[in-house]
Formats: sequence, structure tokens, C-alpha cells
Amino acid sequence: MPRLIVNPNASRVTPELVAAVERELADVETVLTRGRGHAAALAAEAEPGEPLYVLSGDGGFNEVVNGVPDGVPVAFLPGGGTSVLPRALGLPRDAVAAAHALAEVAAGRTISLGHVEASLEGEPVADRRFTFSAGIGLDAELVRAVDRLGRRAGGRRPGDVAFARELGRLLLAHRARFGPTLTVVGWGRAAFALVANCDPYSYAGRVPLHAAPEATFEGGLDLAAPVELTAARIPAAALALVRPRPGRPRWLLRVHDADELRIECDRPLPLQVDGEDLGDVTAATFHAERGALDVLVPRP
Repeated sequence: MPRLIVNPNASRVTPELVAAVERELADVETVLTRGRGHAAALAAEAEPGEPLYVLSGDGGFNEVVNGVPDGVPVAFLPGGGTSVLPRALGLPRDAVAAAHALAEVAAGRTISLGHVEASLEGEPVADRRFTFSAGIGLDAELVRAVDRLGRRAGGRRPGDVAFARELGRLLLAHRARFGPTLTVVGWGRAAFALVANCDPYSYAGRVPLHAAPEATFEGGLDLAAPVELTAARIPAAALALVRPRPGRPRWLLRVHDADELRIECDRPLPLQVDGEDLGDVTAATFHAERGALDVLVPRP
């Protein structure tokens, strides 16, 4: 029987939502996660060829792809506040509507994943797959700042308003100036690095953010890394995230469809994958795992 893994602490998940999703999917075995790492352990029990449904936020989705065996088709149902992965795959933002679309007519799709191996002063600290994004520097610092706010009632993470507020505080703390702090080996110096496995990189509410507009789930990894970001450039950089234009500004490093990216930091910098803080690193190697995961999406 297909299994439905549910993170009961995801921002949008309620017992009523779980029941509605179960009705749409019909015959599924529902299992609730009990804490960090449990979704990966549950995914590891999946049988090849048997569909696996996941109702969670992006952190739970990340756990699943780090545990699921090869040959298991996975369907990601949006239960988090942002739920970048299912939205980027073309599913409705509403979990019940997404479940209905998959139950009606689902199609198989094979996508690539990212994989990062990172170290701190030569000691390994991270070895993790990711589904849509990873970053070293500013965006990881933002993830950490929001995590410091703690969880709301029921263990839920703060939403978009908290992210916007903390971003403002970070810009003030840095005096809106970000100089080079790392090297993208073979490409040059940069202030921070955004590594994308798809487009969009993330969302601000309903608005997609296009850090790497050429990135696709079927390709390799893309990189966007500002060489230097100043107060004068921040408005243009923000506009480019919402309305990307062809070409590449001189202040921005871009890499498209890479199999590997190596980043070396001048000092320990935070690393995030799929919105999860993995701690400080001084070096990281990102690999594209092409054709690594079978997913279920609505048939066009």
C-alpha cells in the first residue's frame, strides 16, 4: 500500500487537512513524523515502484530525498509556509488540490538533485542532498536568523513577514554592503553564493524569486554569486530576482548547468540547503546528481 508521510508540525498541516488529503488519495497508510530525521528513516522503508506521498514543508521534503531508495516515485504535497519544491514542480499550492490532481492523473518525471559535501577547517560537517537550492553566506545567514526566532505554537516556523523583517536587520547590520568573502574555484571572487537546482530559487509569498532563471530540474546546477553588493546595487538586484533580464551584470558571477562547483571561504560562513541551516563551513563542493529522483506530478 502507498504510504503518506506527514509532518504534523509543518506550517499548514492540521488534522483536518490530513484527513482531506487522505480522502483524495484513497488507499494510503498515513505515518506522522516524530522529530528531526524521522522522515528520512520512514522514506528509507519505501519499496521500489510503490508511490510515496509526503505532506510537509521543504525541510521534510529534504529529509525524504536523503533517505528514499532508488526507484521509489515520490509525490510532494505542500504543507509548509512556502513549499518551494512542489510549487516549482507545478503542483497547486493547496495540498488538497495537489492530492486531487495526483489522484486523478499523475505522470512520472525524473529530476536531478544537488548534493553538497562541506567542511569546517578541514573537518567534514555536511554531506547532504538538496532539491531546489543551497547557499553560502547571506541567504544562509537569513535562514539562521529566522531559526533563532524559535518556533510558534505547535512547532511551526515563522512565515514570510519574519523573513522580511530579519532580512532588513541583516542589511542594517552589514550596512548594506557585502564585499568578497569566498572564492568560486575557477570562476572568481564573490560576496555570497546561491546554488540552484531549479527556477524559481524560492518564493516571497506568491512571488517567485529567480536567482538563476535558466536552472531546470533536468539539468545540472546553476550559480548566482554577486562579486560585491552595495546599497546602490541592492534595488537592481532585488528587481532582477522578480523580473530577470537576459545577460549578466558585471557585478554578478553566473554559472549554468554545472556538474560540480567548488567554493572556498575566507572565514567560516553559514551554509543552508532547502532552507535548512547546516552550520558554518570553510569549503564546500556541490555536485549535480543527474536523473537521481523519480517524482509524481500532474499530467499536462
